[in-house]
Amino acid sequence: MILNCIAVDDEPLALGLITSFIEKTPFLNLLGSYGSAVEALAALDKLPVQLIFLDIYMPELTGMEFSKLLTSSPKKNKCRIIFTTAFNQFAIEGYQVDALYYLLKPFNYSEFLQAANKGKSYFESQEDPTSNQEKNDKERYLVVKSDYKLVRIDLDEIAYIESIKDYVKIHLYGKEQATISLTTLKSIEERLPEIDFLRIHRSFIVAINKIDALGRNSVHIGQVEIPVGDLYKESFKKLLDQWN
Repeated sequence: MILNCIAVDDEPLALGLITSFIEKTPFLNLLGSYGSAVEALAALDKLPVQLIFLDIYMPELTGMEFSKLLTSSPKKNKCRIIFTTAFNQFAIEGYQVDALYYLLKPFNYSEFLQAANKGKSYFESQEDPTSNQEKNDKERYLVVKSDYKLVRIDLDEIAYIESIKDYVKIHLYGKEQATISLTTLKSIEERLPEIDFLRIHRSFIVAINKIDALGRNSVHIGQVEIPVGDLYKESFKKLLDQWN
């Protein structure tokens, strides 16, 4: 699931940090960043926003006042808010606002990602289970960010996925050029069906139906030999047993 979101903060440095965090998160799609709640409120009439990263203390219109205006509008009330605030926890408890999460400044990317996952979990829970299953059956693809674009990759075309530091390379079967995305292998793994893909190394996930040969401690896909890590030998053994 990709969530359309905006960031609102009157401090340029804080807004820039939140924007950069959103852009490096695969399931977030940034529709705009705004230095005031007034600008953001006007944008909501034109943009299909789902998630708002919102500062509390701002001139003209505070984050709390902004959130109350959302609840009074049926269209805008579908948006959910994650507050980004320098207020301490006790001050936050004094407000009766239906926010998904409160990010206490200063925060790092790990803390931001925890908040973003709260938003993702919320919207996934709102989907109809039946229609969601039908969608999963029909739409077998990943959407990842690559070169500042959202790229669709059919699962049936993936040969293997490789982790290189802060990036992953998604290799397609029979194609030389890979798709590179700023994300983690774990994040990609969580979005793949277990029946079709297997993690065999801390740096590799392979498509089971693209495996051409199995060695004692390796997998061969085309001309590529991929090692099996010590932590993943048990799952690899199950794969070997299936081939025997």
